[in-house]
Amino acid sequence: MEIQPVAGTKNHAEGSAGSSPSLAAHHQHHHSSNPNLTGNSMQSWWESLSRARSRIQSLSAVLGPSSAAAADLAALADSDQPAKSLLDSAGAYAAVSNALSRPSSGSGDDALCQWLYETYQSPDPDLRLVVLSFVPLISGLYLSRVVAGYSSAGAGSPSLAGFEAVLLSLYAAETKARGGKPLLIHVPDLSQPSLYHTTRSSAASGGGGRSPQISAPVQPHPTVGILSPPLEPQTVVKSTKRACIVAVALDCYFKRISVMPSSSKVDLCEFAASWAGEYYSGRDELELFGSFHPPPSPSSDGRALSEDGDEAGNCRTVMERLRIEEKLGGGSPKEGGARVFRGSRIPFPWELLQPVLRILGHCLLAPLNPPEVRDAASVSVRYIYGRVSHDLLPQAILASRSLIQLDQRARETAMAAATASSNPNTPSKPRKPEVLLSSK
Repeated sequence: MEIQPVAGTKNHAEGSAGSSPSLAAHHQHHHSSNPNLTGNSMQSWWESLSRARSRIQSLSAVLGPSSAAAADLAALADSDQPAKSLLDSAGAYAAVSNALSRPSSGSGDDALCQWLYETYQSPDPDLRLVVLSFVPLISGLYLSRVVAGYSSAGAGSPSLAGFEAVLLSLYAAETKARGGKPLLIHVPDLSQPSLYHTTRSSAASGGGGRSPQISAPVQPHPTVGILSPPLEPQTVVKSTKRACIVAVALDCYFKRISVMPSSSKVDLCEFAASWAGEYYSGRDELELFGSFHPPPSPSSDGRALSEDGDEAGNCRTVMERLRIEEKLGGGSPKEGGARVFRGSRIPFPWELLQPVLRILGHCLLAPLNPPEVRDAASVSVRYIYGRVSHDLLPQAILASRSLIQLDQRARETAMAAATASSNPNTPSKPRKPEVLLSSK
């Protein structure tokens, strides 16, 4: 795939500015309303604005003038913050997602992958965030199609050079940022007392009236763990490095996940569940979903389901509440109970599981996430727990099980608060007055 980086940004920005009278008028208005801006900062702001509008116009040309998002993209290009508006636009995200999800997407001559590659080379950080928002979708489609191409007998594997070019651009940027150094994690020495506690020996010696003996300080020995080994430069995606390259791209996504749109987070949760494996049924459903107890909901005949009722019925109620069939099923069940997932079951090594579990942890526990993100993450982490329990991965079992327990406690707390607020007859416990301690 021949991909050329963006060149001539300044000239291109000046050309776009000269061809748009409205941009020139907006430029003069902004300059008059901000007299404190210097010439260099004003020029930098103008280049960034022109660059973002140019990228949005090129995206509109890639999607086609007849697309549903053509009018939305034109409005985004005329806004004061076009890159941020593009990141927050649900219509633009849906249009790009539909184009990337086509069966013919991801090839070497895919114009949309070319646009994503060139946009990520831009020095504008807001434009780079737009590309990062599509990392879950690109990673999910790429890994699923690779596995599907290998599993199809007699059929040639599809060309995915476009997806690989985007992933390699993120990998190369992260390799340059790390500078050949690994990512380390320092765990403090738990055998040494902290600054906020007093050892028993010092407390006993001080209580007898004698001056405590000053002993030589013991040097702590913190545990240093390698979170990620040093990254080696890669020019092509090899089968042995595929999981590492995708994991680095997902790690770049996790670093800026707080500003990512909700649709992007839901895409990651859906693909993670499909990567974990097939639809669980019977006893597996009870083991994976039985730890979560939703509020009683009426059954088809109007009666409420109680905890003493059928376990399979309660399990189906949990699955319906979490909308597994709508979000992860992708359609009606096949013959035999199997469902069509959005992605495919893939090899799930620990280096790929690490960023996925971090992202799912944010989707589960971040307070500003909408309910659809938390529900999709709750389903996904339970599928991953079933997969890693089957594969006997101790680290992944501990991490996924911990996320399930945290999700269960958060839901139980929210349920208890909602029940207490909805029942006006519930007596509220009077709050004790605060006592402030002051030294004499």
